[in-house]
Amino acid sequence: MGPIESLSMTRKTGDNAEHCTIMQLPCNWQVREAAILAPHAMHAIDSAGRAHNESPHPFRSAYQRDRDRIVHSAAFRRLAHKTQVFTDYPGDYHRSRLTHTLEVTSIARTLARSLALNEDLAEALALGHDIGHPPLGHAGEDTLDELLREAGGFNHNRQALRIMTLLEQRYPGFPGLNLSQEVLDAQSVRAKLPTAPPPLLETQVVDAADSIAYDTHDADDAIELGFVQLNELLELPLVAKAAEHVDSQHGKLDPLLLRRAVLHELIELQVAGLVTETSSRLRTMSDTSVDSIKKASAEGNRLVMHNQKIQQGKQELEEFLFQRVYRSDQVMKIRQQSQEKMRDLFVWYCEAPHALPSGYFQRSETVGVLRSVADYIAGMTDRFFNRDAAYRLEK
Repeated sequence: MGPIESLSMTRKTGDNAEHCTIMQLPCNWQVREAAILAPHAMHAIDSAGRAHNESPHPFRSAYQRDRDRIVHSAAFRRLAHKTQVFTDYPGDYHRSRLTHTLEVTSIARTLARSLALNEDLAEALALGHDIGHPPLGHAGEDTLDELLREAGGFNHNRQALRIMTLLEQRYPGFPGLNLSQEVLDAQSVRAKLPTAPPPLLETQVVDAADSIAYDTHDADDAIELGFVQLNELLELPLVAKAAEHVDSQHGKLDPLLLRRAVLHELIELQVAGLVTETSSRLRTMSDTSVDSIKKASAEGNRLVMHNQKIQQGKQELEEFLFQRVYRSDQVMKIRQQSQEKMRDLFVWYCEAPHALPSGYFQRSETVGVLRSVADYIAGMTDRFFNRDAAYRLEK
């Protein structure tokens, strides 16, 4: 058979057997990508490959393998018990790093499909974008950055690269996950490394999906935990616009359904606007090859953008959340307590590096005790961190 093969089945009806062809499907990922991806999408066949050569997989593209490797990594699983924003708050409603990551991935796939981009690559980038986060949310990251000031600092995006290329040990033939160069390049862009190449459209899509997700779900979590009221959010133009559409579609709703409908519409509004604006920008380009996209990005012209009105609305929402939620007295009090505990545990391990797991202790001889201790603590979940701190610091 050729590259397009028939999927056949036999259906029995009484004593008769009827053989029928029910559909035709591409028999491999190369044919599928060639058929559905736009010229501005990153095709897996054009990947720059991996640092450690591996034989091609018989039916998965390089980016499908990247996605699967991230999902099966220990760093990804630990996201389930790492705080997104609200550290030490009761209840299971508000987001963890894992549920945030899954929401980003969902939005990124929708954007990628709507723009005829490589969904597998976008999904891999989204699933891996936060695996470098330490416990205790941004309080943990800021504390580690402060403690490593003389050793290069700490940044969760750079830490994700360390996990991808070094720290995750799952395969006998190489350290790290040996991901495709495009995945590592995208993470380098997020880490703002000087060596990072211009971002692909798939990279830009994931950045946009991340922003859409946290703007919306942080507002949702803040309402659930009582930091703000929906009526306060409705005073913001972007949220008000979403509410107007909900009202026109559904009329008067009870408060809980109204909140959920408005937040759902807020995502829809941003996603639809982003697709419309980005598609318009692409149509103005005479050449939409991947190389042309990179050239435009290198010149500071990102193509995956909101229109000015939505972008302004997002900035107003983010400023509101910053003032009323992220820097509220309640959050700051818990943040300070968390940071003090992390400083104490960090110092404890620096004074007793032999207590580190053997791999981290051995690595400290080459990367230094500070970095190795940071690697270990950054990999902890919130609950493991709290148990370990209680055990170590109360001795």
